[in-house]
Amino acid sequence: MRRAFVTGTAGFIGFHLAEHLLLNGWEVAGFDGMTDYYDVTLKRQRHTMLQQHGGFSAVEAMLEDQTALDSAVDAFLPDIIIHLAAQAGVRYSLENPRAYLDANVIGTFNVMEAARRLEVKHLLMASTSSVYGANTEMPFVETEKADMQLTIYAATKKVNESMAHSYAHLYDLPTTMFRFFTVYGPWGRPDLALYKFVDAILDDRPIDIYNHGDMYRDFTYVDDLVRAIRLLIDAVPERPKDGMVPEGDSLSPVAPYRVVNIGNSDKVRLLDFVDAIEDCLGQKAQRNYMGMQTGDVPATWANAELLNTLTGYRPQTDFRDGIARFVAWYRDYYQK
Repeated sequence: MRRAFVTGTAGFIGFHLAEHLLLNGWEVAGFDGMTDYYDVTLKRQRHTMLQQHGGFSAVEAMLEDQTALDSAVDAFLPDIIIHLAAQAGVRYSLENPRAYLDANVIGTFNVMEAARRLEVKHLLMASTSSVYGANTEMPFVETEKADMQLTIYAATKKVNESMAHSYAHLYDLPTTMFRFFTVYGPWGRPDLALYKFVDAILDDRPIDIYNHGDMYRDFTYVDDLVRAIRLLIDAVPERPKDGMVPEGDSLSPVAPYRVVNIGNSDKVRLLDFVDAIEDCLGQKAQRNYMGMQTGDVPATWANAELLNTLTGYRPQTDFRDGIARFVAWYRDYYQK
């Protein structure tokens, strides 16, 4: 039986990934800090659901606590580590940047140290489309430079990518970084746009629409994301023997290291997204049009050809279908 150590299992994406692995016969050890960035009750209910599976165990501690992390990893002895835990949220990074350095930089360093020490078969870690920052040529491709991050959140994720490359090179640690594009779906985070919009509309509160709605996002349904991560587990990068990298591959010429976009490859206008929410709810939103928020970008759009080349898979859930599934979960969970 394959064994995965997954950080962030009480979080949105970590919960869905852990559940997917458990349903497919894996043993999963979770690790989560249960921070109060948003409602801890939601996190605990995710863990409660995972604990209904016999192959799941979890430790509650912070990534910055190296002793706790090492103890958890050593007790489980995983084949692979999937690092999803992080201080999330672009806008919150403007208010509390130190939380991002502690969790995303120090915490990730501790995870990499554990992976190096145990010589796991594959280390997979979450990055973000936000690392593309001020880049304007779209769709975003993994092989283009990404050196102009616009928030501390994005900067910490780019630091993670750089640290991971050095560890892969120095210690021959196979590492895959995935850049997520606007993930949404059931059990999502309350600070995400879809969650906030549905909650506000049903309570007859106005919704804030930044840049007057002239924004575009590559909305990626969580089940598609999880499927892509599962397939990437088996796409283990290898250090090129001659330094030659296939065209279009982000594989490092000097390390078993690769960056992979996971996105729907479909640029959706924010106003169309809001229209779809209104249609699904059968209720109009009170729209509060605002200017661009500091650190935000007008558009994200993934080129996911590398993901398809490596796994034969393409995320393809239409955003209208994904919204409907989220709304069904939301109405059931909150009895609205």
